[in-house]
Amino acid sequence: MAKKVALVTGGSRGIGRAIAAEFLQRGYEVIINYRANDDAAMAAQAEFNMLGYCPVLMKADVSDERAVLDMFAELFRIYGKIDVLVNNAGISYVNVIQDTSSAEWDRIFAVNVRGAYLCSRAVVDRMIGLGEGCIINVSSVWGEVGASCEVAYSASKAALIGFTKALAKELAPSGVRVNCVSPGVIDTEMNARLTPEEMEDLTEQVPMGRIGTGEDVAKACAYLAEASYVTGEVLSVGGGFAK
Repeated sequence: MAKKVALVTGGSRGIGRAIAAEFLQRGYEVIINYRANDDAAMAAQAEFNMLGYCPVLMKADVSDERAVLDMFAELFRIYGKIDVLVNNAGISYVNVIQDTSSAEWDRIFAVNVRGAYLCSRAVVDRMIGLGEGCIINVSSVWGEVGASCEVAYSASKAALIGFTKALAKELAPSGVRVNCVSPGVIDTEMNARLTPEEMEDLTEQVPMGRIGTGEDVAKACAYLAEASYVTGEVLSVGGGFAK
């Protein structure tokens, strides 16, 4: 029986890398998409190779329509199908709205929302043809409750939640599921800007008493990939944070 195929956008670092690792461990053929950092991508691939896994790297800016189409054309040439798409690629931005330029706003939405749209659009016909498939969007707790000084980021992640719920209804009759994970405070490079005092304060706000890991999010994605009667859901992975 052929292995299932999963593509993880932004899969060379942070949460995306943890998601790629989880699917590799579960026996999937995994494609790691990344935008620009060849060194980080090849380092991730080499590390996985040492563990006995062979993920494929595909370089593409998910906000670039032509690049996305070319990436999936190559994927379908190699594998002929895709079972799981994880729209994880994202960028953050911290600033008050008065100092948020229209260019910065557009860039946030181009990666975080347009990227998910372009990648999802590229795979739905193949999934519909198979009568099954799963799209998982990575949102954020700030997409659920909003964050001061992160209006652009919060709005983009909220848009992903609406995108998830609408597309889930659209594709459910075809057997294709669409869900969303909503990470809380996770130990990634995105939070490297925070001081130790700020991280301690955030930790105190998490009922479970610890900061989350990429592996916590990855396990939630793996669950959604296999949960055949779950669609249109937003699965919070935040230890009770902001609830």
